[in-house]
Amino acid sequence: MPSPSGPETVVDALRERAEEATAALDAALVCPDEPSRDLYEAMRYMVLGGGKKMRPALVLMACEACGGDPKEALPAACAVEMVHTYSLIHDDLPAMDDDDLRHGRPSCHKRFGEAMAILAGDALLTEAFRVLATGVADAARAKALVAELAAAAGAVGMVGGQVADLQAERTRSDDDRLLEVIHRRKTAALLTAAVVMGAISAGAGEHRIRSLRAYGMHLGLAFQIADDVLDATAPTEVLGKTAGKDAAAGKLTFVKLFGVEAARRRARAEADRAVDALIGFGHQGDWLRDLARWVVERTH
Repeated sequence: MPSPSGPETVVDALRERAEEATAALDAALVCPDEPSRDLYEAMRYMVLGGGKKMRPALVLMACEACGGDPKEALPAACAVEMVHTYSLIHDDLPAMDDDDLRHGRPSCHKRFGEAMAILAGDALLTEAFRVLATGVADAARAKALVAELAAAAGAVGMVGGQVADLQAERTRSDDDRLLEVIHRRKTAALLTAAVVMGAISAGAGEHRIRSLRAYGMHLGLAFQIADDVLDATAPTEVLGKTAGKDAAAGKLTFVKLFGVEAARRRARAEADRAVDALIGFGHQGDWLRDLARWVVERTH
């Protein structure tokens, strides 16, 4: 449980760890030379310009839950957020979701142009693995972190999920099994990697890693289903991105298939499964449990 001098709510705890991760990201993305200035401006605009920073916060929380020093997990936290941000930049492009807003500001391609947005995303993806390779002293741990992030972000993870999402949009599929595959890959894979990378950074054993892998997958499903609900019910000024885009694009979502209330129930059920996965963590897992409950009750 939180100490008397510590954060009072999971939102406070999330904010504290997000601030730690943001400071580390700021230091990791200092422009090295003049020719790279415009590229780094675009990268920093997206990485440092808003968002909840939930994925890097999860890395730090999972590291703490496994008894580790969260400072040791900062390279992993930075790497996860760089990969997540690259995916947002590319998702917003006209060839993908075609969104003009991100975090309540012009999306990267609207601010810097499509070519620079593509390159900024490419650079962030590459920088993520540089940070892990140079920032983690233990070679075996660095290797494990690189492998975890690459698997979550790649063809059978986040990128594969985006492909399936686009295909479902074109075919107007109503297959709920396909929808879960999309959510598991596109959203849950990187959230799962975040908590597993926190555990790896703490030197946790295989039993705890397995538990956190289950937690992350259920948390990711809960988070994405809740996001589907928010897209259907919250206004643009609250979301910080264009509301109603999923329905307008004909995207396959739980709201489309089952309606808002059934989607909310499914999100809560996934959050409960995430909490159940932490049964062996005792009080060390309290912030992670609270976070699972918060993701389905949040309003933005």
